[in-house]
Order: sequence, then structure tokens, then C-alpha cells
Amino acid sequence: MTHDEIAQRIAELSVLHGNFTLRSGRTSTWYIDKYRFSTDPDILKSLGNLFVSKLPEGTQRLAGAELGGIPLVTTTSMASGLPCLFVRNQKKEYGTAKRFEGTLEQGERIALLEDVATTGGQVLEAARDLEAAGAVITGIIATVDRLEGARENIEAAGYHFDSLFTVRDLGIDPD
Repeated sequence: MTHDEIAQRIAELSVLHGNFTLRSGRTSTWYIDKYRFSTDPDILKSLGNLFVSKLPEGTQRLAGAELGGIPLVTTTSMASGLPCLFVRNQKKEYGTAKRFEGTLEQGERIALLEDVATTGGQVLEAARDLEAAGAVITGIIATVDRLEGARENIEAAGYHFDSLFTVRDLGIDPD
């Protein structure tokens, strides 16, 4: 699938209209249901290839936060041959009691993949936690940028930001 075809498929499957409260607390008359595109095998495989084309040079490992980032880092790992790491929202209190699942080496260069970026709050929290554990973040890449401040917040925090699509690519005018 081409970039435009993937955008069209995401829009058809995932853009919902109504009244929604976003993770940031904001309300919106439209919503991107990430699980509709991240559970479709054709779209997911295509996204993996698109993420590979955006990976910053020198990236050694991929990371994604639960739950939406897990299929994205998995498909991108398969497309790139790079290992991946899963970031839990909270450290588990049983078993190995880890916040990260997978291997993380001191100084390892990690690209953090995100599903839908609104303000960037969740991905920034994951980036800071990874850095505290010894990782170097090469960049943060979202599937879709809602154009509601994520880029500005992520770049203001000192990280490189990119996205595969913006809401405009999905036929949404955010203004």
C-alpha cells in the first residue's frame, strides 16, 4: 500500500465522529480509534515498513508503551530486524516486577514509537523513564499526530519528533 492508501484505510476504519474525552482531558468531536488500525494485519504490516523508513540513524532498539505501542514496535521490529522493548504504564508488582519488558542495555539508542499523539504526555513519560534506566532516545515517532501540541511539547522536552501521518492526511481539519 502507498502512504496515501494507508492514510485512507486508517481514516475509513478508525476515525469516529461524536463527543469524546481524550486522555489529555480535552474533549473532541472526532476520535481516532487506534485499535481499529493496529489490529488490521495489512495496515499494521504497512505501518511497520513506514516506521522503518523514519527511524533515526543509529537506533539500536525500539520501544513502545502499552497498550497501543506494543503492536507498532512488534511489526517494526519484524520489518527492521531491530529488537524491541515494551514499556508498562506501571511497574508490575509480581513476578520480575519490571517496568520494561525485554532487554535494555546502558547507553542503548532507542526510538520510541507512539500510536496517536495529542499532547505527547504519555510518550514523554515513557521517554523520561527509559532515560532514567540508561537509554538514549534517538527520536519519538507517532503513527498519527493530532496537531494539538504533541510536536511542540516533545521538541520542547529536547526530543526529535516525527509522525507517519497527521490528521490532515486522514481528511480531518483540526482548526
